[in-house]
Amino acid sequence: MKILSWEEFNSCINKITIECKDKQFSGVYGFPRGGLCLAVALSHSLNIPYLNKLTPGCLVVDDIYETGKTLNTVLGVPDITTFVWYSKVTPKWWNTIELTNTDEWLVFPWENKENAKEDMKLYLVSRGSLND
Repeated sequence: MKILSWEEFNSCINKITIECKDKQFSGVYGFPRGGLCLAVALSHSLNIPYLNKLTPGCLVVDDIYETGKTLNTVLGVPDITTFVWYSKVTPKWWNTIELTNTDEWLVFPWENKENAKEDMKLYLVSRGSLND
């Protein structure tokens, strides 16, 4: 289990900002829940609107790419740029700041660290990876 810090979050925001500073976006959209913190911070950092829904030409962010279930929903939206903080697979059409092991459980700074083990167990059960 890897517990991420706010300093690491700020480093992620800085890296995405550098990558995107010369691009024009309609705004930034973050997938609930993990992408919301990234979207708000990037809205300020890039001085672009925070969006409540996907729009063509926007920057799309999320905390993690695991199975693609969430991020693949944006494939039909034209002219988007997509970033995740962590990816558990090698990026194909999206951008990632960090690549990590598929078995590593990440605890993001906005998550409750005391509940991390139970959250991991519930996630694994929901994916059929753990039988009670």
